[in-house]
Order: sequence, then C-alpha cells, then structure tokens
Amino acid sequence: MSEPERIADQLRRAFNGDAWSGPSLQQTLVDITAAQAAAYPWPGVHTIGELVRHLTTWTVTVAQRVEARQHTAMTRDDWPSFPVVADEAAWLRTRQELHEAHEQLVAITEALPAAELDTVIGDARQRDDGSGVSIYVLLHGVIQHYLYHAGQIALLRKFV
Repeated sequence: MSEPERIADQLRRAFNGDAWSGPSLQQTLVDITAAQAAAYPWPGVHTIGELVRHLTTWTVTVAQRVEARQHTAMTRDDWPSFPVVADEAAWLRTRQELHEAHEQLVAITEALPAAELDTVIGDARQRDDGSGVSIYVLLHGVIQHYLYHAGQIALLRKFV
C-alpha cells in the first residue's frame, strides 16, 4: 500500500470508519435531527450544523489545494451559518455536501503520487488559512480536524 493510500484509509476511518480514537465523525452525527443541529446550547458556541458546514469548507479547500498543488483561496466562508430553524431536508443537504467533499478528497488523495506528499502549499506558514505546510501535513490535518470536531459534536449532542 502506498503512503497516499494509507492516508486515504485514515481519512475514511476518521470520517466514517473504525477510528482508533473513538467514534468517527459520521458516527457522532447518527440520529441528530435538524432541530438539534440548529440548537445553541450555550452562547458563543457553534451549532452542530455550523460545525458540519465548517468541516465542508475545509475539506473542499484542502481538496482544491491538493489537486492544484498550490495555495488556493477559500471559496466558502470559514464558518458558514446554519439556519436557526432548519428543516430535515436542509440538514440532509448539509451532511450530503460534507460527504461529497470527503469522497472527492479521498479520490484526490488516492491518485496523488507519493513523491508529491512533500510539496509545500503556500509560501509561508499562515495558520489562519492553513497554508505553508506540505500536502502530507495538510491531509493529516483534515484527519485531525474531523476527529477534533467529532469530539465537539459528541459533547454538544448531550446538551441538545
């Protein structure tokens, strides 16, 4: 198995597989309703719906950057809003957009030549826009991002 294939496997595990750390991102979203996804349990805390839309933004952005092998501007808001009164169809679309972005990133990762994992995306390290790191670090960052927000969602679902 090549290194890009191993990374794709870890992306899958973190997203909807057997994540070593605990429930995958998709496992934390099981049975969450649109009303729960839109609920603000505490002031200043993102909703589950906002977290899912944020994950989509970054998954799409990383896929674009890896495919282009260069820094590209974000084409979506970092923290897109989620309707305060969401219907189940809107919630389903939000989850579907994340799933589609994830599948695109996995396909791009699997097609990536291993020699390009060290390619640095962006000129200098900019934490706020995720640039200045290698493709290897960028892809592992998505895995970490999935699991970080899965933990937040797991906590939020206890209070909504």
